[in-house]
Amino acid sequence: MNDSLRRGGPLSTRLFAVGAAVLTVAVALGVRAGATGATEAVGKYAGDALYTVLLHALVVLAAPRVKPLVAVAVALGVSWAVEFAQLSPVPGELSARSTLARLVLGSTFNAPDLFWYAVGAVFGCVVHFMLNAFSSRRTVGVVREN
Repeated sequence: MNDSLRRGGPLSTRLFAVGAAVLTVAVALGVRAGATGATEAVGKYAGDALYTVLLHALVVLAAPRVKPLVAVAVALGVSWAVEFAQLSPVPGELSARSTLARLVLGSTFNAPDLFWYAVGAVFGCVVHFMLNAFSSRRTVGVVREN
């Protein structure tokens, strides 16, 4: 087995981040598709939280040795920046022309979204800390060569 995979190195971290990103998108799309009528708000806010979880996974994918608090700060900062950008007409105009822009940028500012992004950030950070703790326990006694 590849040492990077066995020891929880950058390659295994990146593979896990890709899996987490794919799973997050699948869950988000499933929740949004299944949320109709009275549960529509649940689907919308779950999507907001999962947006930040996805960003957290992408940060880890780009920088596999990133600390959980740094990854969560970046993910939450980007989420909030995108939401505040919706105070301008630009995201709305781009969203009207592109489904991808609508998914990534949204179109209309909604203050409660800021809270739900923070919920997603907390979830992503907790999972990241747990995985780091698990990886540390798994590699106790393994000598790492530099």
